[in-house]
Order: sequence, then structure tokens, then C-alpha cells
Amino acid sequence: MSRKATIERITRETQIKLTLDLDGTGEAKVCTSVPFLDHMLNLFARHGLFDLSVEAKGDIDIDFHHTVEDIGIVLGEALKEALGTKEGIRRYGQATVPMDETLASVAVDLSGRPCLVYHVRLPKVKIGEFDVELAKEFFQALTNNLAANVHINVMYGDNVHHILEACFKALSRALDQATQVDPRIAGVLSTKGKL
Repeated sequence: MSRKATIERITRETQIKLTLDLDGTGEAKVCTSVPFLDHMLNLFARHGLFDLSVEAKGDIDIDFHHTVEDIGIVLGEALKEALGTKEGIRRYGQATVPMDETLASVAVDLSGRPCLVYHVRLPKVKIGEFDVELAKEFFQALTNNLAANVHINVMYGDNVHHILEACFKALSRALDQATQVDPRIAGVLSTKGKL
């Protein structure tokens, strides 16, 4: 069974094409015109062992908001499409990742019900030209369009780059775990019979 998806999104603000293979090897080809997001998506693919290709253009002359949010939308849609009926998947995933002085934990339930819990305290600063508050917009868009329950918790950390990197790595590892097919699971892992 192929667990791949290609999604295109074209608006007056952004043009995005994204291809995802859940059963990849961590290969990434990412060009979003947002350097910090490129870095995060590259490590998301690598640590989740997803193959990911992203080409994005947006109104970055205004700011990065629309581009970052819309890439979150498209990645969420691609994850959802690649999962298909969700038959046989583990559904739940959890990962705790250290990044130097930072420790971040992400728990995921591919429940079909979108809910983001985001316990990440960040000062209003930039990493390069990237406003760190945009990370939450990305995670919210991904969560809504994947229709998943995502809890992101940072226990401690000082360096803002390390904090966000640990969050992206933990999310990718939790999603890798949740999307894995378990041969013991018949149908979907739910007493309702549907996710």
C-alpha cells in the first residue's frame, strides 16, 4: 500500500507544492524562502524518516506569516491523505527529545479530532528573520488539517532555536510512531470502528 500524497495549494498569498512519503528514509528537498522553516522541515523529515519535498512561494515581502501557516496546512493535508483510512496504524505516538539544555515532549493521537495544546514559552524574538510566534501558527495549521490531537510541551530550555528544534524533532518522531502499521491491529484502533 502506497502511503504517499502530493498536495498543491494556490492562493493570492502563497503557491505551495508538497509531496510526502510516510515510508521514506528521511530524504528532504525543501525550498520555502523562509530559511529557518527550511531547516525545521529538513530535520522534521530526517528524524521522522519521512521523504518530503516542499516548494513554496509567498508574500514574504509582507512577512512570513502566510507562507508558514499555509505550509502547515498543506503538510497536515498531506499527512491525512497519505494515511488513507488509517487501518492498521498505531494511532498514538509520543517522543521526548533533548536539544542541549532543552527538553521537549510531543504526544500525538491521530483521532480525527483536531486539538493543539501548546505549552511553549518563548520571548517575542526572531531567529534570523523568523518570528518565533509563527511556530505555533504552523503547528496549529498542521494539527487542524491533519485532524489530530497534538500536545507540545517544553519542560525547560533557554536557547530559542534549541527549543523550536526540539519541538519539531519530537513532533516528527511522535508522528513516525503514530503512523506505523502494526500487523496486530485489524481495522482501526478505535472501539467506534472509525477514526
